[in-house]
Amino acid sequence: MKNLSVLVSGALLMLALASCKESNVNPVQPVVTETVRDLAADPVRIDPATGRPLGGTNRFTLYSLRENRIIANSDSATNKWDIGFRGTMLIVNGGAIRSGQGGAFIFTGLFDELKEIPATAEFRTDQSPTNLAIPNASGQGWYNYNPQSNTITPIPGRVIVLRTGDGKFAKMEILSYYKGAPAVPTQTSESRHYTFRFSFQPDGSRKF
Repeated sequence: MKNLSVLVSGALLMLALASCKESNVNPVQPVVTETVRDLAADPVRIDPATGRPLGGTNRFTLYSLRENRIIANSDSATNKWDIGFRGTMLIVNGGAIRSGQGGAFIFTGLFDELKEIPATAEFRTDQSPTNLAIPNASGQGWYNYNPQSNTITPIPGRVIVLRTGDGKFAKMEILSYYKGAPAVPTQTSESRHYTFRFSFQPDGSRKF
C-alpha cells in the first residue's frame, strides 16, 4: 500500500507540474480587424475669399497599429509608431529618414482575401520627403482625385500592407478621407479625416 501511495502522489505531482507549465505558456493572440473613424490628418479650412487652406500645422498624425492609438509627435524618432497621416500623404516608420523598421507596399486585391503576405513581397521605405513608400499621387497609391468634383476617393481593391515600426506586420484599407465617411463626398465635405480598417499580427508572422 505504501508503494501505491507513493506512486499516486508522484503521479499527482507530475500532473500538477504539467498544469502549471501549461498555464505559464503565453496564449496565442488572435488577429482582429479594427476600424478607426475620423482620424484627423492635419485638417484645414478653406478661406472663402481666396480659396486657400488655412489652419494646418504641417505635422503628421502618427499612429500605432499595435496599440490602436495616436502617438505623440515627440516620439517621432522612435519605433513606437507605424504610419503617419497628413492630408493625402502617408508615411511609414522606416527608411533613410526614419528610425523604425517599417515599410509598405500596395496589394491589389480584397482586404479579406489577403490571408498571408507573399514571401516575394518587396517592402518599400521612405527615402526622402518626395520618395515615399506609399506614392502620394492620384491613381498611384491609395486614392484617386476627381478634378471635376474636387474630391478624393480610395481606390477599390487597394490594400496597404505594412511592416510596422517594430518589425511586425499589418494590412490596412482606407475607407474614406472625409469626416463622417459620406458615401458620396462633395466639395463641401470636411476632408483630412481618415476612416480605415486594419489587421495587426502581433506574433511577427506574415499570416492574417
